Amino acid sequence: MLTRKQHELLMFIHERIKETGVSPSFDEMKEALDLASKSGIHRLITALEERGFLRRLAHRARALEVVKLPQQATTTAPPKGRNTFKPQVVESEPELKPVAANDTRELPILGRIAAGTPIAAIQHERDRIAVPESILGAGEHFVLEVQGDSMIQAGILEGDYVIIRKTNAANSGEIVVALVMEEEATLKRLRRKGASIALEAANPAYETRIFGPDQVQVQGRLVGLIRRYH
Repeated sequence: MLTRKQHELLMFIHERIKETGVSPSFDEMKEALDLASKSGIHRLITALEERGFLRRLAHRARALEVVKLPQQATTTAPPKGRNTFKPQVVESEPELKPVAANDTRELPILGRIAAGTPIAAIQHERDRIAVPESILGAGEHFVLEVQGDSMIQAGILEGDYVIIRKTNAANSGEIVVALVMEEEATLKRLRRKGASIALEAANPAYETRIFGPDQVQVQGRLVGLIRRYH
């Protein structure tokens, strides 16, 4: 069964597609449900996907498909205007309780990052992945797939997905995404040594590299990691 907000969102999407042939934007959904931010819409859509009510269509903007509607749901055409949508809600049976939506946010995967010899700088979004909100906190984030083994003693393995908070500043000792010579991106522990910057591996097989302060730009700081088992 669905929570009230999940039901409202599903019916709003259904009616908008029926009326215009196009699913509503996240801003329209946020306003229709009177939510403070689009992250709440992301969570509701993810929950509806998991329950089999919605499907995202790949490689298309604003591409949502309503797979099914709740049993006994009845709808009326929404009035004109974004903030006046009032779907009819089917009351749940007394013994059933709503299942809370997963507290996740979808983040872009921007490519691979070298945990070894630096590779090409970060590319454009190639996919998206759901990440628990508890890892993220405030700020803008992105995800990179790890290539190489230079950070294995920090618990970062090849094929892991590292969650990065965008920032151009970092403290000495933090693991960062560093852009070297404006050409190569690498995942390393940053150390400040006077005016110099050291990019330090977590594997004795790799040497620490030292750069001048103008040769390294911090692009983000590691805040979490996702590992998939196949």
